[in-house]
Amino acid sequence: MKKYVSDLRVVSVEHINDKYVLIKLTQDGPLPEILPGQFVEVRVDGSPSTFLRRPISVNFVDYEANQLWLLVAVVGDGTRRMSRLQAGDTLNCVFPLGNSFTMPSDKDENVLLVGGGVGVAPLLYFGKKLCDVGRRPVFLLGARSKKDLLMLDEFEKYGRVCVTTEDGTAGERGFVTNHSVLSEVRFDRISTCGPKPMMVAVARYAKINGIECEVSLENKMACGVGACLCCVEKTTEGNVCVCKEGPVININKLIWQI
Repeated sequence: MKKYVSDLRVVSVEHINDKYVLIKLTQDGPLPEILPGQFVEVRVDGSPSTFLRRPISVNFVDYEANQLWLLVAVVGDGTRRMSRLQAGDTLNCVFPLGNSFTMPSDKDENVLLVGGGVGVAPLLYFGKKLCDVGRRPVFLLGARSKKDLLMLDEFEKYGRVCVTTEDGTAGERGFVTNHSVLSEVRFDRISTCGPKPMMVAVARYAKINGIECEVSLENKMACGVGACLCCVEKTTEGNVCVCKEGPVININKLIWQI
């Protein structure tokens, strides 16, 4: 796919809680085709400690409003500066980068989308794209506590939402792999993004039960185009650059202890 370097204009910055912001961007011309699971590389201006672009998953694309959404975890100076953007500011982005989640070929497949933390971000757009072709997925979203759950009202537009929290303040207590929906529904396909321990557990569940499964890796990235080799992941097919051959990879290609 063609890549673009654009100064996108900030429409709004919504502070979801003290850790996350939702940044909505637009441009004068129509946005290009963007696939679920792809990401952008954001240039952070004015930060003395942020020399490289920051990879941010595409949270959603609203083509009617011509908006690209980025769900950003505020963890350092670069993302803190992004959280302070205001409507009318510009954000220089390289996009769309990476590959995408696989759309199921069988209209009767039961699809489960599992996310934890900011890893829920790319699943919203994927859920919307699944709905566009007549499939309503099940979202299984995990967090430490109720206050850490993100954008549940948006996810509910596109499928059934199941929740786990480690402290039991919302949904079922425990981790995503403990949720009762896994014993209630036979899923044909799982896509997941979040902390690696969570993805390893989901991948193990999928493998044991013979379920097709893809994970969206969050290796540290710099260039976003496979040139710097800092995001290399070992696979059954050799080393691959997650930013180029990923971030979405089938678990059968991963050398994980699952």
